[in-house]
Amino acid sequence: MVMSKQFLPYEPDQMFLMPPCMRDWLPEGHLAYFVSDLVDALDLSEVFASYEAETRGAPPFHPAMLTKIIFYGLCRGVYSSRKLSRATEEEIPFRVLAAGHHPDFRTISMFRKRHLAPLARLFKDVVVLCRRAGLAPLAHLSIDGTKVLANASKHSAMSYARMLEEEKKLLCEIEELLVQGQSQDEAEDAEYGSDRRGDELPEELAFREKRLAKIREAKAALDQEARERAEARKAKRCRDEAEAAARGKRLPGPKADTDVKEPDGKAQRNFTDPESRIMKDSNKAFVQAYNGQAAVDSENQIITACDVTNCANDCASLSPLIEQSVENTADTPTECSADTGYFSNDNIAFLEERHIDGYIPPDKQSHGKECRSAVCVDRDHQSAADRQRAKLVTPEGRERYGLRKQTIEPVFGQIKFERGFRQFLLRGLDNVRAEWALVCLGHNLMKLYRHGNLDLALGTQ
Repeated sequence: MVMSKQFLPYEPDQMFLMPPCMRDWLPEGHLAYFVSDLVDALDLSEVFASYEAETRGAPPFHPAMLTKIIFYGLCRGVYSSRKLSRATEEEIPFRVLAAGHHPDFRTISMFRKRHLAPLARLFKDVVVLCRRAGLAPLAHLSIDGTKVLANASKHSAMSYARMLEEEKKLLCEIEELLVQGQSQDEAEDAEYGSDRRGDELPEELAFREKRLAKIREAKAALDQEARERAEARKAKRCRDEAEAAARGKRLPGPKADTDVKEPDGKAQRNFTDPESRIMKDSNKAFVQAYNGQAAVDSENQIITACDVTNCANDCASLSPLIEQSVENTADTPTECSADTGYFSNDNIAFLEERHIDGYIPPDKQSHGKECRSAVCVDRDHQSAADRQRAKLVTPEGRERYGLRKQTIEPVFGQIKFERGFRQFLLRGLDNVRAEWALVCLGHNLMKLYRHGNLDLALGTQ
């Protein structure tokens, strides 16, 4: 076809006349270059040290290259090792970071698994860089939690009461199968002779024995948890009784119970990820999940501390998050806000001891309604709940508490919706804690990149 219109030359099979430079494939200031420069500045000595004892085999991929691929994936919302491997072949930024290498998904997966803990500890180093860049002044710190799906189905969980029933049922079925197997062996011996080995487990028997072993393991774990909880309650009651006796008072309620209680019949344990729990998410649906926790600076939404628990209640997470934030930043926040789930007398006392101005309502807050008024009595005689009510009923108190919504809820939105992290890939509490630290690290990298303060953070300007 002859056309009069002229176009720029288009030759898909044209060979490069000069050796290509990958630095020319992306514009200056691209996120990939930012991640590359930042990883080069981080301390990867712990990762490198693990290779020193290896003297056999082919040379491995460079740890810095694999770290850059993983960190860039965190920023882009690419978490799967298979997708990361494919990206090193199909996407220019990943190809630039990989410098022409194409590690397969097993290599990326094994590297991440092998170095999960040291990579997660780099979260603190990134927080330090954010502080140096002036992104986290710690004038106001907001704390909250979000339910993140576990790598397990809630249908793989079983209650303690159901375990007892299932154990009895499986024992009966196994006994019947053993009788059937014996009868079958006798019949085959009569037909084929007695030289047949005959010790192979029937498939259905093997399945039931494995299931019985899993149920007994889960049942024993629930028994142990129940004993530990009962002993902890008894120890706390004994301490409280001793403190009350020292004041010449008697603690109300029954005395410390010395009996170890059985697990509640509704107590559940998941066979796929036993450390995950059934929790209610923001949509009021019951899901198999973990509780991802974060402390976020209000100035630029930098995550200064993070953790994961398998407890749906948030209350016990406040003091560990504050302490981790202080350790990561070498500074104490001036203010701290959290929702009603974090309120307790101990938490308020913790904040007051550290001279942190806390904004934690003791009562559930309804949208569009003001905080409940406090009883007007001398502050020295007010309870911790009344002190918080008195503070939060003022315009200034409502304003400071309002920072929580605009600080930490957008962070969880960016993590879950913009970067698509809604379910853990790993299993077990220690593993998901490290995985959550990497996700939070990726969030901070994006904040640092968008503010363009890496040179300031690294001290190169």
